[in-house]
Amino acid sequence: MRVGLYPGTFDPITFGHTDIIRRSAALVDKLVIGVAINRDKGPLFTLEERVSMIEAECIALSEQTGTEIVAHPFENLLIHCAQDVGAQIIVRGLRAVADFEYEYQMVGMNRSLDNSIETVFLMAEAKHQAIASKLVKEIARLGGDVSKFVTPRVEAALMRRLSD
Repeated sequence: MRVGLYPGTFDPITFGHTDIIRRSAALVDKLVIGVAINRDKGPLFTLEERVSMIEAECIALSEQTGTEIVAHPFENLLIHCAQDVGAQIIVRGLRAVADFEYEYQMVGMNRSLDNSIETVFLMAEAKHQAIASKLVKEIARLGGDVSKFVTPRVEAALMRRLSD
């Protein structure tokens, strides 16, 4: 069974993320969405909320693709998470050339830790390349329309959180 790991903070999950998830699912038998705890980023949503949003958004994607998609929280090194879930592939989404430099360094470090795990880069569809969770949160915080970037379920969760 070919297992892929798509890691990120997913705070919140966006159409850019779901685009990469849908396309990654075509490459593997099982796709693990690694939800990084990453306390340094100060996420808007709790880990449990982010996992719940991912699970809700991935039900239809799993049915459409026939690929098992599961959320898996992690706080250790990415390569250790990949080993823990039995992933042979780490999937990384790229939005712009600027993302590549950081990702290139990460691949080198991960390969030095475990060269049996490959990293695959997928470019986001052109219409999703500008979407970043950080920007979506900022737009929502300032009263802008985020419906072009997230599903209605995620938009409602954003509005609830920001009204607290």
